[in-house]
Amino acid sequence: MFLFRRKKSCFICRLFKLLFKVCLLATGALFAVYFLNLDQKLLAWAYARVNEIFDRKEVDIKF
Repeated sequence: MFLFRRKKSCFICRLFKLLFKVCLLATGALFAVYFLNLDQKLLAWAYARVNEIFDRKEVDIKF
C-alpha cells in the first residue's frame, strides 16, 4: 500500500505540468495543420463558396 500512495505536488509543479501539456498539444495540432496544408484547403473551400454566391448576383456596371 505504501507504493501506491500519491504524494501531493506543489502548485507550481502542477502549473508547469499543465502548461507543458497545453504547449505540447498546441504544437501537435499546429504541426498537423501545417503538414496536411489544412489552412489552404479551408481557404480554398471558403473562396469557392463565396464565388458561388457572388457569381449569381446581377452586375449593375457593364463595360
